[in-house]
Amino acid sequence: MTSNPQALAMNETDFDPTGSVILVVDDNEQNVELLQAYLESMPVEVHAAYDGVEALGKISEGLKPDLILLDVMMPKMSGFEVCRKLKADDATAEIPVMMVTALNELGDIERGVEAGTDEFLSKPVNKLELLTRVKSLLRSAKLRQAGDDKDAYIRDLERMLGQDGDK
Repeated sequence: MTSNPQALAMNETDFDPTGSVILVVDDNEQNVELLQAYLESMPVEVHAAYDGVEALGKISEGLKPDLILLDVMMPKMSGFEVCRKLKADDATAEIPVMMVTALNELGDIERGVEAGTDEFLSKPVNKLELLTRVKSLLRSAKLRQAGDDKDAYIRDLERMLGQDGDK
C-alpha cells in the first residue's frame, strides 16, 4: 500500500472500502450466505471458509484479508483458537477479527478478548449493525496502515539523510 497522508484525516463519510477483502468463516453454509448477501451492498471482495483450518489454509496460500468475520463454535478448530493463531503470527496479527457468535456470556466475551478479537457481533446478525461495524474496522485498519506507511517513509528518509550526513 502506498503512503496516503490524506487517509489520516478522513472521516467516516469519506471512507471508501472499495477493493477491501473480507474472509467470512462459519461452518454453517446458511450463515455464510447471509453474511455474503449483507456484504453485497459494499464494494468489497468476499471469500468464504467453512472451518478454521480452511480459513488458515487460505491465508497461508496467499489470501490477504483486510477483515475476518469469524464464527466461534466450529468443528476442527474453534474461532477462539483461529483468532489466537492469527494474532500470534506477525504476518496476520494486524488483520482485524470480528467474532460473529451466538455466544454472549461474559466468559465467552473474555475468552474472545484474550484470543485477540477486535469486535463482537451477536447472532442473529442485524444487517445495519454488521455493515456499520465492518466499515469501522476496515477504516481503522486503513488508517493504521497509512500511519505505518508514513512511519516507514520517515524512517527511510532519516536513514537516507543519515547516510548523506556521514559523507
